[in-house]
Amino acid sequence: MNQILTKDEIIIGTDYVIQLKNKLGSGSFGEIYKAKNTKLNINIAIKIEQINKNHHQRLKYEAGVLKYLQGGGNTQPLGIPKFYDFISIENNNYMMMELLGPSLEDLFDLCERKFSLKTILSLGDQMLCRIEFLHSRHLIHRDIKPDNFLMGLYNNKSIVYICDFGLCKKFRDQNGKHIPFDDTKKSLTGTARYASLYSHLGIEQSRRDDLESLAYSLIYFSKGSLPWMGIKAQNKTERYNKIFEKKLNSSINNLCEKLPNEFITFFHYIKYLQFDDKPNYQYLKSLLGKMYDKNNFSYDMNFDFTDILIKKEKEEKEKEKENEEKNEYQEKKENKELIKNISTSKDNNINDIKEENKKEKNDEKDKKTENEIEKEKKEIQDNNENQNKIIEEENVDQNQNQNIINIEENEKEKCNDKNEQKKSNKS
Repeated sequence: MNQILTKDEIIIGTDYVIQLKNKLGSGSFGEIYKAKNTKLNINIAIKIEQINKNHHQRLKYEAGVLKYLQGGGNTQPLGIPKFYDFISIENNNYMMMELLGPSLEDLFDLCERKFSLKTILSLGDQMLCRIEFLHSRHLIHRDIKPDNFLMGLYNNKSIVYICDFGLCKKFRDQNGKHIPFDDTKKSLTGTARYASLYSHLGIEQSRRDDLESLAYSLIYFSKGSLPWMGIKAQNKTERYNKIFEKKLNSSINNLCEKLPNEFITFFHYIKYLQFDDKPNYQYLKSLLGKMYDKNNFSYDMNFDFTDILIKKEKEEKEKEKENEEKNEYQEKKENKELIKNISTSKDNNINDIKEENKKEKNDEKDKKTENEIEKEKKEIQDNNENQNKIIEEENVDQNQNQNIINIEENEKEKCNDKNEQKKSNKS
C-alpha cells in the first residue's frame, strides 16, 4: 500500500484506513468514524464495536442484516446504505459501509428545530418508502426515529437513507408465516420517545409499531417537540412509565392540534391496525401527497436544509482537496528524503568500495613487501647455510689433510726408528 499514514490514522485489514480525527458518532453499539477504502479510493464509514463475551454482538448482526438488504442484485436498493465489509480483529468488530450525510435530527437542530410543511411531507414520504422496503424483506426496524434516517451525499443529497439495523427482527418465519402475537411483557425495545404504546406494554412488535414511531417523528418535526419530552425521573424504569402514561393520555386530536386533518387520518389509520395486518402504504402516501398538492408544493426535492447541505458539501470538498494537497506534499517530501537517503547511501557505498579497494591495494602492497622481506631473509639464510657448508667442507678437508700428514709423520718416525735400530745392531 502506498498510503502515507498520519498519527490520526490506523489500518484495518488490507483495504481500510480509519481517520480517528473524523469521528461521526457514538452510541451503545460503539463508535463510527470516517474512513478510506484504499482499494476503491473512496470515503466510507466504519462502525466499531468492542467484542464482549457477556453481550450480544449487535454489530455483527447488523452487518448480516445490511448485507441481506443489498438483495444480491446489480441495483443498489434506494435509501439503503451500501455494505462493503465486516472484519473481526482482536477485541473489535468493524463494519464498513457507505458514508452518508447528517441525520434528520442533526438537520432539525441546524434549522433551529423548525421544518416547513413541504420539508416534513417530502421527508415523510421517503421515510415511509424505506419502511415499506424493509417490511417487504420481512423485517421490522423497531427503532424508527429521526436519528436513524440520514441524508445521502453529493448526487444523493436529496435521498433519505434508513440506518442502524441492530434491533431489526424478522416478523415472518422461513415458511412466510407471521410471528405469533405475544403479550408476555417484553422489555421495551427501541427509543422510548418514539416507541409505540404496544412496545411500552411489552407486546411483541410488528409492522404497525414502526409506522406509529414514524407518526410520532412527523409530529415532532411539525411541532418541535412531543408532550412527553423533558420528563424528569429518578431512574429509567420510572421515566419509561411516565412517558407511557403521557402517551396513553394524549389523544390523536391533541397531538395533531393545528396540523392539517390528513395528519389525524394518517395517525388514526395506523392506530387501528391489527398485529398481523399488512399496512396500506400507498394509502398513507396518498394522504401526504394530498397535503402536498393542496398547498401547491413543487416536487423539486428541495428541503429547508438543502442550502446547508450544499455549503457543507463544498466545505468538505475543499477540506478534502486541502488534505490531498497536504498528503501529496508530504508524499513528495517523503520521496525526496528517500531519494536523498538512497543517494547518500549510494555515495557511502561508493566511498566504502573505494576504501575497500584502497585497503586491498595496501594489503597487497604490505603482502608484497612481506613476501620480499621473506625472500631476502630466505636468500640470506640460504647464503649462510651455503657458507657454513663450505666452511664445514673446508674443515673436513683440513682434517683429512692433517690426518694424512700425521700418518706420514708416523710412518717417517717408524722408519727412522728402524734405521736407528739397524745401526745399533751393526755396532
